[in-house]
Amino acid sequence: MSDLADLHQPIPDDDRAPYLEALVALRDADPGRFMVPGHHGGRFSDPALVEAVGERALALDIPSLIGGIDAGPPPHPFQQAQVLAARAWGARRSWFLANGASNGNHVALVALAQTGKRRIVMQRNIHGSCIDGLVISGLEPVFVQPEVDPELGIAHCVSPAALAEALDAAGPDVAGALVVTPTYFGFAADVAALAEVAHARGVPLLVDEAWGSHFAFHPDLPQHAIAAGADLANSSTHKMLGSLTQSAMLHLGGSLLDEEVLHRSVLLAETTSPNALLGASLDATRRRAVVHGERLIGEGLAEIERLHAELRAIDGVDVLDRRQIGRFGIAGWDPFRVAIDVRGTGLRGTELQHLLRETDEVLVELANEHVVVVIWSLGGAGPERERLVAGLRRAIALGRSRPTRAATGAAPLV
Repeated sequence: MSDLADLHQPIPDDDRAPYLEALVALRDADPGRFMVPGHHGGRFSDPALVEAVGERALALDIPSLIGGIDAGPPPHPFQQAQVLAARAWGARRSWFLANGASNGNHVALVALAQTGKRRIVMQRNIHGSCIDGLVISGLEPVFVQPEVDPELGIAHCVSPAALAEALDAAGPDVAGALVVTPTYFGFAADVAALAEVAHARGVPLLVDEAWGSHFAFHPDLPQHAIAAGADLANSSTHKMLGSLTQSAMLHLGGSLLDEEVLHRSVLLAETTSPNALLGASLDATRRRAVVHGERLIGEGLAEIERLHAELRAIDGVDVLDRRQIGRFGIAGWDPFRVAIDVRGTGLRGTELQHLLRETDEVLVELANEHVVVVIWSLGGAGPERERLVAGLRRAIALGRSRPTRAATGAAPLV
């Protein structure tokens, strides 16, 4: 039985961050620290590190199994934080992950391997951690191809028809189906239809929703995976909601996966020394998303509209947007991933990626032959927009002014 099955105390309201609050309370009590980590709350840290990150942050580097924080009668604050996360995403249960969403993919495949079935239908352009998960779990992949835009060289989404064909071809020894949505370029598959296809065959649908942690908090964004009927959603919470890098969550939905098997798989795959700062950032980020997410996302959507207009005013530049819906298996669009089509500039996306760094120290998320992708943050405003647009103008001007450039090659599939 799950260790959250018998909670003797009420769970705090959504506007609380119980795990973060417990850590802060212990830090402020200034305990005598005679346990790991060896820096003892920062007192014996390297001075340069203290100067870089601050004494208060190092004092929150509190190890696991401390009574009243993540040990003791249930629900202790760490359990409370995870219950609040499950409530926020509408999940049966949620787990905090300290090894990123890559860890979540490992957990998912290890759990599927316990069903006794040996095959998994998997999107062909899945994240590398899923391939590692195959090695760990011993599952045999049956790959299903996503739809591809041949002009832009972009792999998009798996269609329900393609998933149905792959599942039928794979036969009865299939433990689950795994797809990725949204994509690196901000486009979302029809998760509800994919779930219907999988469930009609008695197969759970797992979604690598690493880029979609914010979908649950605004009606104008694509429906998030658990709400759409997915049985498991892997959420790289740091990517779009802004928890600390390496922090993530795993959300369980549906009824086709065993909660206790998943919990044991989390324990198997995770570190026994999770960093408290990562968990605290997940707790605080969940609170911010629940309490302020709809407002912040709404403000962000308005700012993104202005950004699109300013980008399109640059000669040769366009932006991929909702016009793509209905093509290439795409059912939804995430405006917060701004995919800039630079084909009309005469420059490669990869070239502009380097020029943006050279001219304005502007860093982008990724680039391929034809597209540069930037991430718009919840809370991003005018100064960020102006820096990006001005930087892109200068990068294009510089690239065009250089007399010799490498010839454009074939566009890679991303």
